[in-house]
Amino acid sequence: MLVDLNPYVFRLGPIGVHWYGLFMALSVLAGAIYFYRNGMRLGLDEDFLLNLAMVVVISGVVGARLLFVLANYPAWFVQDPLQVLRVYEGGLSWHGGLLGGFAAGWIYIRRKGKDINALADLTVPGLTIGYTIVRIGNIFNQEVLGRTTAFWFGRWPAQLVGSAIGLILLIRFFYLRGQNLPRGYQFWSFLFYHQLLRALVEETVRDNPLYLWKYTNPTLGLGVFTLTQLFTPPILLLAWWMMASTKKNLRVPK
Repeated sequence: MLVDLNPYVFRLGPIGVHWYGLFMALSVLAGAIYFYRNGMRLGLDEDFLLNLAMVVVISGVVGARLLFVLANYPAWFVQDPLQVLRVYEGGLSWHGGLLGGFAAGWIYIRRKGKDINALADLTVPGLTIGYTIVRIGNIFNQEVLGRTTAFWFGRWPAQLVGSAIGLILLIRFFYLRGQNLPRGYQFWSFLFYHQLLRALVEETVRDNPLYLWKYTNPTLGLGVFTLTQLFTPPILLLAWWMMASTKKNLRVPK
């Protein structure tokens, strides 16, 4: 485990900018720029794209924080409500962010009569960049720790494992982008493979509480089943079904 890392980029009196917050802001900015530019190339209205981006980002952060607190520190809602708002200190749920952003975006897109699948594809770079660099922020905050092992490195670098998953899926997105894929396939296949890799690799070496049937291997530093792993099968089924359903919306080659 890394020690003595300063979680702040800089401080101005009582105000401090965390690495975690900086990386999150950069990933949101990169994702929003890609989403906006490629949305404009699809002939979509500028105001619609900007409004949608704000709706998704705000709803995603709210959903990510609420689910994290609900799953880990539900007493905060009553005992320390201000702590719920301290997103900059870390503590966001990936699934909560994805659910919050997708639900709010889906409602807004449906009201405007646009194609949600085509727009969902444009969010993948932002999601993969975010997962890649925010996991680096977790290192500075000393969270998302790996399990201890008998190997020479002592503890699995779970944050770097997560970053590697995000980077692999980002490369995969751009590799597939030029192919004649159905609208929505990039998003749903990203969700499928991200969840699969996270459950099989990252969560297995991550030092999270175990539920139901519990198995740990202290020598290898492995453990199952975490809460994320238990929720993985229905998510995989949903993503697989949506991937199959997109085949009727094949893009016309340019």
